[in-house]
Amino acid sequence: MGFPDVANRLAASTSPYLLQHADNPVDWHEWGDAAFDRARADDKPVLLSIGYSACHWCHVMAHESFENPAVAAVMNRDFVNVKVDREERPDVDAVYMDAVQAMTGRGGWPLTVFLTPDAEPFYGGTYFPPVARHGMPGFLDLLGAIAEAWRTRRDDVTRGTRRLVEALHRSAALAPSDEVPSAAGVADAAVRIAATFDAVEGGFGGAPKFPQAPVLGFLLGRAARTRDRALLDRVTLTLGAMARGGLRDHLGGGFHRYCVDERWAVPHFEKMLYDNAQLARVYVEAWQLTGIAWLREVAEETLDYVLRELVDPSGALHAAQDADTPAGEGAYFAWTAREVEAVLDPATAAATRAWYGITDGGNFEAGTTVLATRRRVETVAADLGIPEAELRARVATAREALWRVRANRVAPTTDTKLLVDWNGLAIDALARAGTALGRPDYLSAAVRAAEAVLRLAGPAEDLAHSWKDGRRGAPGFAEDHGAFAGACVTLYEATFDPRWLGHAADVADAAVARFADPGGGFFQIGPRHAPLIVRPMAWVDGAMPSANALLADALWRLGALLADDRYTGLADQAVRRGWPLAQRAPSSLGALLAAADARAAGTREIAVVGPASRGAADLLDAVRGRYLPGTVVAAAERVDADAARRVPLLRHRAMAGGRATAYVCRQGACQLPVTDASALSAQLGAPWTAAASARLWPDDTATG
Repeated sequence: MGFPDVANRLAASTSPYLLQHADNPVDWHEWGDAAFDRARADDKPVLLSIGYSACHWCHVMAHESFENPAVAAVMNRDFVNVKVDREERPDVDAVYMDAVQAMTGRGGWPLTVFLTPDAEPFYGGTYFPPVARHGMPGFLDLLGAIAEAWRTRRDDVTRGTRRLVEALHRSAALAPSDEVPSAAGVADAAVRIAATFDAVEGGFGGAPKFPQAPVLGFLLGRAARTRDRALLDRVTLTLGAMARGGLRDHLGGGFHRYCVDERWAVPHFEKMLYDNAQLARVYVEAWQLTGIAWLREVAEETLDYVLRELVDPSGALHAAQDADTPAGEGAYFAWTAREVEAVLDPATAAATRAWYGITDGGNFEAGTTVLATRRRVETVAADLGIPEAELRARVATAREALWRVRANRVAPTTDTKLLVDWNGLAIDALARAGTALGRPDYLSAAVRAAEAVLRLAGPAEDLAHSWKDGRRGAPGFAEDHGAFAGACVTLYEATFDPRWLGHAADVADAAVARFADPGGGFFQIGPRHAPLIVRPMAWVDGAMPSANALLADALWRLGALLADDRYTGLADQAVRRGWPLAQRAPSSLGALLAAADARAAGTREIAVVGPASRGAADLLDAVRGRYLPGTVVAAAERVDADAARRVPLLRHRAMAGGRATAYVCRQGACQLPVTDASALSAQLGAPWTAAASARLWPDDTATG
C-alpha cells in the first residue's frame, strides 16, 4: 500500500495550526481514514496530537519534541502520527478530551492520546516534556514504554481500551429526563457556584483562573431577576478584578485566555475571539444593570479591539491571536521599567510605573511587568502627591505613547480562519452592544459579519463549521447552528429586519434535522460527519457555552418570536435532559442554567408597533436601556399581513390613538398596551437602584 511522502503532508491544510507543523520531521497525517488504514497496515498504534494555533504550551511541545529529529525518528518508527486542530475538529477534540479526563482526571492542550488502529484510546495526557521533570514522564521514555506495551502486552492494552470506550459511551448518553427545572433548583445551583467565589481576588476557585463567562452570565441574570445583591457583587467584583489585572490588555483592549495565578496577574497571552465576545456581552449587561461607567468602558475597549484587529476583509471575524512571538511569550505585551522611562518624561514615567505596577524586578520574564491597575486612583495619586486629574492625564498620555512603541514590536500572528460558532458569539455581542450602548458601528459590524458567514460558510440551511482561503471546512456542528441561530435572533431584535428571523429558522430547522435526539437534546455531530468511536452530546461548558445550551437559548427565543411551540418544546426537552447534570455540577453548566432560569421565570415578550416619529423610538429606548434577561422584542412600523406572517409575535398588534404602542406579555398573559415610555418602564419593573453601588473592589462597602 502506498502512502504520501512525509514532506508537505500538512501543507495543503487550511488550518494555521497544522501549517505550523508542516515542516516538522514528524510524519504527520491529518485526521481521516488514510491515517488509520496505514496504522492497520503497519500494525502500529496512533499518536494523536491535538492543539490550536494560539496555544503557548502547544508551541513549547512542538519546539522541544516535534522539531527534534531524534524524537521524530522514534515517533515515525513506532507510530502513525496524527495532528488535529481542535478549532477545526471540535468533535474529535471533545471525544478524546473526555477520554483523557477519564484516564487522568485532567485535560488541556496540547492533548496527547495514544490510539489503536480502530481509533480507540488507551493512554493519554497533555503536555509532556522531552525528559522527565516535575513528576511528568519524559516524552521519549513514554514513547518507548507505549511502543513496548503495544508489542508485548497487546491484550492488556485492548482490554483496557474496551472498558474506556464503554465508559465514554455511558458518559456521552445522558438518560432522558422528565424533571422540569424549578426556580428552587436554579437558586440552589447559584448558591453552590457562589460558594466557590474568591472574595479576595474575584473569580471562582484558585489558580489557574479562567474568565468563566457562562457562569458570570448566569449569575448576572439571576441577580437581576431576584435582586440578589450578594450574587451581583460576586459578578462585579470578578469583572473589576479581570479588568484591572493582567488578563486584560491595558493598552490595546481585549482579554487574554486565562491567568496562571489566583490574582489575575500573569496570563497566557493568546487572545481568542470567543473569550472577547462573551466577556464584552457580560460587561455590557453588567453596565445596563448597574450604570457603572467603567464596565461600559471595558466593553467598548474590548469590542474596539475585536473590530480593529480581528476583522477579515470579508467582514467576518478571525479566530485568535497567538500567545508567542519570536521574542517569547508575552514579550509583545510586557514592559521593563527602563523601557517605560525611555519613552516618557520622568514625571509621566513615575505616574505610569505607579499606576501599572511596573517595578524594577518585574513580575514576568526577564524583569518585565505585565500591566495591571491594582490600586485605586486616589491612592496612587496621594502616594505621588499629585491631583487625581493629573494622574489620569499622565496615564492617558502614557497609554498613547506606549501603544505607539508597542506597534513597532513584532506582533503575535493572527489565526485568520472563520469559525461559525465563534463568529456567532461575536455577532451576538456586537449587536447587543450596538443597541444597548448606542453604537451603530457595532451593529453594522455585526450585520457585515453575519452576511459574510452566510456568503462564505452558508447558506443557513447548509452551514460549514469553518472557512479559510476560499475553502469550506467540515460540515457545521451543533454548536455552529446554536451560536449562529442565536446571533440571527439577536440581529432581528437589533434591526427588526425579518430576514434574520428567516435565517435563524433555517439554521434551527437544519439543527433539528441533523442533531436532535428523540430523548431530548442535540448530538454534536450528524449524518454529514464521519462517525467517531462515540457520538458526543455536549452539555458541559468549556471556554464556550455548550452546544445544547446554545441551541436551547436560540430555540426558546425563536419560538417566542415565531409563536412556534415546536421550537420551545425542543428547547424544553434539551434543558430537561441536561438538568440532572446541571444540579450535580452547576459550575460546569452555567449556560444551561441561564437557559433554565429564564425558562422557569417565563419568557417576557415585548412588541412595539408604530413609526419612530410616533414615539416608537422612545419606547424602544426604554427597553434597550435595561438589562432584561429572558426577554424577546419584536417591532414594526405597521403590522400588515406580511409582517404578521413573518413575525407572528406581532399579530393583532396595532397602534392606539395614533401613537406607537407597546405590548408586554409573559406566557400568554398581557398587560394593557401603553404609548408612553415611562408607562412601559413601569410595566418592566422599577429599576434596581441598589445595583448602582455594586462592588468593584473587595473593600467596597456592600449596601442595598
